[in-house]
Amino acid sequence: MTDEKNISMRTHKGYLAFVGHRISGLLLALFLPVHFLVLGLALEGAEPLDKFLSFTDLPWVKAAEWGLVVLLALHLLFGFRVLMLELTDWPNKKDSRTGWILPFTVAALVVGLIFLLQI
Repeated sequence: MTDEKNISMRTHKGYLAFVGHRISGLLLALFLPVHFLVLGLALEGAEPLDKFLSFTDLPWVKAAEWGLVVLLALHLLFGFRVLMLELTDWPNKKDSRTGWILPFTVAALVVGLIFLLQI
């Protein structure tokens, strides 16, 4: 019975939003050292930075940039949901704001689409 309950909890929208928020946060944290490396290249001069910027013109790097923007938007929006759950008093204590998950996911993808169209 416990396994059945765990499986049903892991497919719950709220759990999936929790996992999406955590994974996007971890991937964004992994990106930070690369970001600081590029900032360091900018401090070294124009030539090292230009080499790196020519590398970023590769299609798979553009796809990774798109993914990063979507992850950032997803982390921001799901984080907003978590803050609302923790900091506000809802009349129905069992309401986990699951109605916000799909619109937030679509909004994150729209942000990614806007980013993609401006590349």
